[in-house]
Amino acid sequence: MSAGPEIVAPTARGAMLYDASRCDQPDERIFTREHWSVRGALQETAGGRGSVAFIQDGERRWVLRHYRRGGLVARLLGDRYLWTGANRTRAFSEWRLLRELRAAGLPVPAPVAARYERDGLFYRADLVTTELPTRRTLAHALADGPLDAGTWRAVGACVGRLHAEGVQHADLNAHNLLLGEHGAVYVLDFDRGRRRPRGAWEQAVLERLQRSLRKVTAGLPAGRFDDAAWHHLLRGVKDT
Repeated sequence: MSAGPEIVAPTARGAMLYDASRCDQPDERIFTREHWSVRGALQETAGGRGSVAFIQDGERRWVLRHYRRGGLVARLLGDRYLWTGANRTRAFSEWRLLRELRAAGLPVPAPVAARYERDGLFYRADLVTTELPTRRTLAHALADGPLDAGTWRAVGACVGRLHAEGVQHADLNAHNLLLGEHGAVYVLDFDRGRRRPRGAWEQAVLERLQRSLRKVTAGLPAGRFDDAAWHHLLRGVKDT
């Protein structure tokens, strides 16, 4: 499905942004778990602090994410972010970036709707996207067993495509890379992601991914992630 018009609509405490081809003007309730639970469409929740909900409502298979902080800052601000303007909210920024990446043919979720709610000097935010064809993360796959060279190259090729398009993922790790059928690889969570000229940041992204892979395979049987696996992944990046 091609993207439709980008529409911004005011709400009682902020605004919502949505793709008219993927949903009619949405009711704000689509950003709440309670709405989907009453409809019997809330499948399950996942992610840190239960921030992600999977929704199946008729033919719609969506993912609802409420933005939450992590680390020490979460103790002070919880799910609040400093207000610096509508277009700089986490939800609107990610929605628009996903729209660009889909238009470029990258394997990312399609943005459906985004919302922010003002709270004095702060705001809270939510994002709805389409669900990807798989929920199997790279971390889950590694827990199940070793991956072959072709799979590692496919992961690398996916990362390489992002970098070729000048896309810097702010937190590329083994939990937001998904493995589908026939060698398909998808990428999630573009919060704080951006497009920029190619440069040294690409190596920093790869190093972050390498640290994540070492972390998720620590304690697993030998051979789940080693120098050979990393070599194949880098080969996929370079051959893109």
